[in-house]
Amino acid sequence: MNVKKYCSAVIPAAGTGIRMGTKIKKQFLKLGEKEIIASTIQKFEQCSQVDEIVLVTSKDAIDLLTNIVKKEGFKKVSAIVEGGKERQYSVYAGICAVSEKAEIITVHDGVRPFVKVEDITKTIITAQQKGACVLGVKAKDTVKICNTENQIVTTPERNFVWYIQTPQTFQKELLIKAFERAEKENFVGTDESVLVERDGTTVFVVEGSYENIKITTPDDIIVGEAYLKKERK
Repeated sequence: MNVKKYCSAVIPAAGTGIRMGTKIKKQFLKLGEKEIIASTIQKFEQCSQVDEIVLVTSKDAIDLLTNIVKKEGFKKVSAIVEGGKERQYSVYAGICAVSEKAEIITVHDGVRPFVKVEDITKTIITAQQKGACVLGVKAKDTVKICNTENQIVTTPERNFVWYIQTPQTFQKELLIKAFERAEKENFVGTDESVLVERDGTTVFVVEGSYENIKITTPDDIIVGEAYLKKERK
């Protein structure tokens, strides 16, 4: 029988959104009637496995994010903290702000508003049982590994290739240990699982949904509007 452990969600939303090409940071753009970040927070608010939510944003956006939380009436948001120059530093700032009761920490991109609540739940339960897991989907296309001259070096078997998403969920001690080692060794990774992997922990992949897109460019907004219509049906 699975015994529920206290779970804290850390949602970094400190990006500048340069690739979006707008004056408004991408996490504060609206999809439908809500800001992207509001739609993302709502999924974790609805997840019964999540006990608290810690938000991370840039210093100049703390008031804006605070107002969104108040407007939407989110009850689980326990802190809004300032992020760093790199995603890794922002996530660590969020980790440092979670409750002392936290045993599980799940990290999710602020601009992935279409994550399914049931997929959040699956990663939390898997992390409770196995220690570390990430959400992902199997590759649809053939993937090529190339060298610096854009010459194909090898073609991995597609059945073994996954596109990794968030949330990425871990037992708290494993995650903190991995972050502390990375900081000590001046290592910056592209996501949390890289840090945990290099610290010797096996990370499992939980299959998610292709709709769990990261909204980064104007084209993603168009796709997001289509997914939003689908959600409302």
